[in-house]
Amino acid sequence: MNGNQLIGNSESAEGDSTFNAINPETGDTLEPAFHEATQGEIDKALELAKGAAPFLRNASGSDRKRLLDAIAEEMEADAEAIKDRVGAETGYPQPRLDGEFGRTVMQLRVFGKVAEEGDWVGPRIDTAIPDREPLPKPDLRRMLVPVGPVVIFGASNFPLAISVAGGDPASALAAGCPIVTKGHPSHPGSSELVARAMLRGVEKAGFPEGTFSMLQGATNETGKALVEHPDTRAVAFTGSLRGGRALFDIAAARPNPIPVYAEMGSVNPQFVFPEKLNSDPAQFAESLFGLVTMGNGPFFTCPSLVFFPYCDG
Repeated sequence: MNGNQLIGNSESAEGDSTFNAINPETGDTLEPAFHEATQGEIDKALELAKGAAPFLRNASGSDRKRLLDAIAEEMEADAEAIKDRVGAETGYPQPRLDGEFGRTVMQLRVFGKVAEEGDWVGPRIDTAIPDREPLPKPDLRRMLVPVGPVVIFGASNFPLAISVAGGDPASALAAGCPIVTKGHPSHPGSSELVARAMLRGVEKAGFPEGTFSMLQGATNETGKALVEHPDTRAVAFTGSLRGGRALFDIAAARPNPIPVYAEMGSVNPQFVFPEKLNSDPAQFAESLFGLVTMGNGPFFTCPSLVFFPYCDG
């Protein structure tokens, strides 16, 4: 681990600005420092992705399955180092680390099977009726095809399962799209270790340089540049409503707008009924505490707004 950008088969650290991960349990700064991606590094990553797109588009479902299986195997080979770094950057306990790691490699293999089966393309054939009156009916055929390079933003609260090798990257590769992921600044070391495993998997499966790259960044400008880049054909994002909406607006304002597939957070208000509060207030408080801290923090339920009944005295 050295804090570099991982761009295809090469590494670089052109950015002058750096940032570090923080251990949330101790407050200690974790090494190494990670460099902010430059425009030149963004250009190179997406240029390589564009070059790899025809290979992935034409790869068979079995070939894509081989790629995703190889990535899962390389992650498993480096499992302890990955989980140790995730623990240092997040403070997650061992059961959470083991569970999320298992989910991540499972997702890779599940999407590999989906790619191999091929049903995801949704083929539809309307055969011709040349003698139909008053006009002949043409032969119409439709199926889903890869869109090209996909930029993926990982989540802060799932450093494995919704991150560099999470569900969005796995599904994009299964669909035949090269990917450029942006590591989340809350867990850059975890992102780098996973990215290196993915690059080994790409090489092991015989896929070209540009199938996968990972860029680091802690500023909004890096994300904006990735979405605005003319070679980006789609964006996947998991995070806040504010962040997702900003990326959506950037994508929509392009000369050629592109889709943004966003899973965004919201406020999930909790309403407390007097009967529940009065019958067993201690048990209620314990349940609310468990709901707020489930998954060691933001677990998508986001019960951050609680309405209590008004009572005199």
